[in-house]
Amino acid sequence: MAEKFAKNMSLYSQDVSPTITSTVLNSEDAKEQLLQECEEIWKEMEECQNKLTLQETEMLPDSDPKLSLLMKRLKALSAEFNQWQKRKPEIMTANPDVLVALGRDQLQKLDYDLEMVLSTIHAKNKKLKQDLLREQKWLEEQQQLIDCLNQTEKEIGNQVVQFSEKRAFQELKSKMMKIKAYKDGILNALGEFLEEHFPLPEESGTAKKKRHLSEEPNVQLITLHEILESLISRLIDTPHDPYITISASFWSPYIELLLRYGIGLRHPEDPNRIRLENFHQ
Repeated sequence: MAEKFAKNMSLYSQDVSPTITSTVLNSEDAKEQLLQECEEIWKEMEECQNKLTLQETEMLPDSDPKLSLLMKRLKALSAEFNQWQKRKPEIMTANPDVLVALGRDQLQKLDYDLEMVLSTIHAKNKKLKQDLLREQKWLEEQQQLIDCLNQTEKEIGNQVVQFSEKRAFQELKSKMMKIKAYKDGILNALGEFLEEHFPLPEESGTAKKKRHLSEEPNVQLITLHEILESLISRLIDTPHDPYITISASFWSPYIELLLRYGIGLRHPEDPNRIRLENFHQ
């Protein structure tokens, strides 16, 4: 709108300026003439005011001169106010040359102000465009980041889907087999150690010693390895009742060995029952 107005003003100045400069007064002469007319009107107003002052000069009463003076001023201002209300605005000068010159001057000032406003608007628009480009660039970067995160989430989701229950079962089975193999290896190593260092009395003693150790010659003694396996199996299978009963096949020195070194524990109420110490707790 400002550009359209400025364009119309330029066309107006191009069309009107040559005729005005040749037929009417310039802006300075018009202002001077207008000031002269204003001074003449002002002089007339002063003369009228002086006449009114001379006519309204009266003696104020002695009772309250300030109140009387204020009342007279109020009446004068009221009368002046009524006159101004009834009066219609009039053009101060009827000279068309003066009016055209003053109008051209006002239009030039208005044109300059509009050009300043237009320049300010252009500067603000330029800054807004820069801000818009910066925000768009930031938005593109954020969108790229979101796309990258979505892609990563999709890949992770595919990996989770591929990790099926069957695969989990196979891995668990493989771990159990490894644990079982490790357990068997430990038991075998324990058995070899016990067979080497704690053999059965029949293998190292005489028949006389064997009869001394067991009153029943037909009883088959079991190895320390077998005793420990029985205790371990009992503890794992029935943890609520881990005790086993000591039978004639248990060699008493092995039992005393287990109890002395804290590997086995007797039942608090039945001395013929023992259990394995809870080393796993």
